[in-house]
Amino acid sequence: MAPQPGEAEFPLKVELHVHMDGAARHQTILDVAATRGLIPHCKTIQDLKQEIVVSKPSTLDRLLHSFATFVPVFAGNRDAVYRLAYEFCEDCALQGITYAEARFSPHLLANTFEKPVYAPEPGNFSPRDVVTTVSEALKQGALDFNIKVKEILCCIRNFPEWSLEVAGLCREFRDSVVAIDVAGPEFLSGMDPTQCPHKLAFKEVEIAGLHRTAHASEVTSSEMIYEALDEYHVERIGHGYRSLDCEKVYQRLLKEGIHLETCPISSVFTGGAPNGKVIHPILRFAEDKANFSLNTDDPTVLDNTLTDDYLTAKEFGLSDDQITQSIFNAARSSFLPDEEKRLLVSELVTVYGDQW
Repeated sequence: MAPQPGEAEFPLKVELHVHMDGAARHQTILDVAATRGLIPHCKTIQDLKQEIVVSKPSTLDRLLHSFATFVPVFAGNRDAVYRLAYEFCEDCALQGITYAEARFSPHLLANTFEKPVYAPEPGNFSPRDVVTTVSEALKQGALDFNIKVKEILCCIRNFPEWSLEVAGLCREFRDSVVAIDVAGPEFLSGMDPTQCPHKLAFKEVEIAGLHRTAHASEVTSSEMIYEALDEYHVERIGHGYRSLDCEKVYQRLLKEGIHLETCPISSVFTGGAPNGKVIHPILRFAEDKANFSLNTDDPTVLDNTLTDDYLTAKEFGLSDDQITQSIFNAARSSFLPDEEKRLLVSELVTVYGDQW
């Protein structure tokens, strides 16, 4: 990967919001698909990109739709999932990402269901097998490429029946898994916290001493922020752009120092920030010294790197200093243990100085 414009200004990076199952290399998708007899109509990378890359402002549903094309290539296949996770580490290293938190849904990569969501057919590759495989691959990749990667396991809003198992996997694999997330289509559950499987799962993880983040108010009501804070007890919010629709919600985020995992390019293409190129929410976040970071979200679908998102943030109006501050925000809001977090910040200080 050739150096990009902007690499010199930001040689060391931290990424907190990237879906590992949405960060597959296009060539790897074609390679694995060929061995499994999948997506035969995509012969070249250009064919594949025309099929899955969102290249103009659209909707969150459109972005999620692309997953139905390429995730089946990996789902239910141990070797393919291992390669996906291992290459994720190499791609982080090539971009100068020293620490990343890779999130994924174990269930969407498994096939132990009568009707798997993405796997081509049922089999015996369970959600637990997925986490085992990803953990092994990330451990080896981190060693080979001299980076650090931790995992965040995703619940999926429209599959609440999976969530308690996700919580159990978070506890079982706590050496490599640092947090739980809830992702997928955005809607308020409308369920009592004592009855909602997602919220029960988050409670289990909280009791176990693990961390919580949630996709909220990316494209829908700022009310999701209240649900995330008060019923999921999150420490970070994925996206959160619509928090600006309600000043009371936004001021609470500022007061409590809740970290916002923003994704500049993604926000424009999902409709999270439909006026992003005119005035993007991250400009307000930066002006108010909110706790936010810059991230890629889904590189497979958006065809982006973290440097692309930094450069896009600059186009929106962020300064180099504000972007550097966001990198330190990410390190300090990471879900690493305190001592490892201190070392990560120290690593950044050696590159950027100690004024952050």
